[in-house]
Amino acid sequence: MLEAVIFDLDGVIINSEPLWTLAETRVFKTVGVELNPEMCSRTVGLDTMATIQYWHDRFPWDNKSFFVLYKELMAEIQRCIDESGKLMDGFLDLLQLLTDRQMVMAVASSSPMSLITFVLKKFHLFDFFRIVQSSETEEYGKPHPAVYIQAARKLNISPLRCLVFEDSFYGALAAKAARMKVVAVPGEEAVNDSRFDFADLKIASLTDFKPSHFDMLSRLT
Repeated sequence: MLEAVIFDLDGVIINSEPLWTLAETRVFKTVGVELNPEMCSRTVGLDTMATIQYWHDRFPWDNKSFFVLYKELMAEIQRCIDESGKLMDGFLDLLQLLTDRQMVMAVASSSPMSLITFVLKKFHLFDFFRIVQSSETEEYGKPHPAVYIQAARKLNISPLRCLVFEDSFYGALAAKAARMKVVAVPGEEAVNDSRFDFADLKIASLTDFKPSHFDMLSRLT
């Protein structure tokens, strides 16, 4: 049976992917990299430093260090979230369902700990999660499973008894590599993407997740 549920942050708890696109477009422009939404979608699920490396490999710049760009990007995304961030549709209902089922809950995200903490406090969610784990403390970010393995270790729960909600391909791949059950929530535009076929369940939105889905996934453990 399932004992824990682990959430990604961006695109699962908070509808921040459009805000990341906005922040990345603004900040990378300062180093001469002109991004558009399609380009930004290529790095969804990667941690911030990996995203910076990704674009530097393709469009090298030398007027700012990675560290400076990272700080500017973090400041911009936090400002965007503070101004217009919203929880994902269906998240609060899902949180209530899992609370009723007495599930242990955690967050495991590619975002830095400072941003995860900011979001959870802004929306008064911090106390729902036993642990919060960022891939910034791991040697490798998603799609490597390290952040999920570490979250399970801190929870003292077998990865085999953990269920993960992920919106990105890299994130879902990381959770499956950690041997966890995976609910992929890639949105209406990507729910039929065959790349997510390895997930135990694919849904377009958290609003589509039902108690019967939870019962089915629990039987798989």
